[in-house]
Amino acid sequence: MNNSPMASMESIGRKIAKIRASKGVSQEDLAGLAEVNRGYISRIENGHVAFSVPVLLKIAAALKVKPEELFK
Repeated sequence: MNNSPMASMESIGRKIAKIRASKGVSQEDLAGLAEVNRGYISRIENGHVAFSVPVLLKIAAALKVKPEELFK
């Protein structure tokens, strides 16, 4: 695995998608809870966009997980 920052964003995005799916939350629902655009959630989950710490914190709160869970 590549250790570049993009690889890390991709793995975080995959983790968000996995947690979201395991909780039965749609991208649309997550977007509403995190107060971001659904397309942005999709791009985050697919590793196609960089995201800020505040957005990551909003997503973690919306999924009801500690932010560090997104890095495991």
